[in-house]
Amino acid sequence: MLGPKPFARIAITLPAADLAAADQLAARHDRSRSWIIAESIRRYAADPGAREAVPTAKGLGDSRRAQLERDMKLTPEARVRAAEDTVRLTKPRSKPRTHQLVMFDRYEDFLDWKRSRGR
Repeated sequence: MLGPKPFARIAITLPAADLAAADQLAARHDRSRSWIIAESIRRYAADPGAREAVPTAKGLGDSRRAQLERDMKLTPEARVRAAEDTVRLTKPRSKPRTHQLVMFDRYEDFLDWKRSRGR
């Protein structure tokens, strides 16, 4: 005689609308929420066409996907080095100059100020 099916307890996070839909289906079919979710997974896994119909994430174009695939072929160490190189290239080379408004009553005061700054 076979024993009961082994179950695994998991925790998932769903959008509120999806959870409400699962609860409505569970009530309509007199089943548990877990059964509804498990049945959805079974049907999704059994239908290869369903996986192709899932839309890709917004903003993830072909070139970005290709870049991610190339990056994932790198070792973790190589990915960290590439990220460090990117940070190094994007850092400003020198401290940006701040704008300053300096006014003088006389031209001689300006010359004194200029000499004091070594210019």
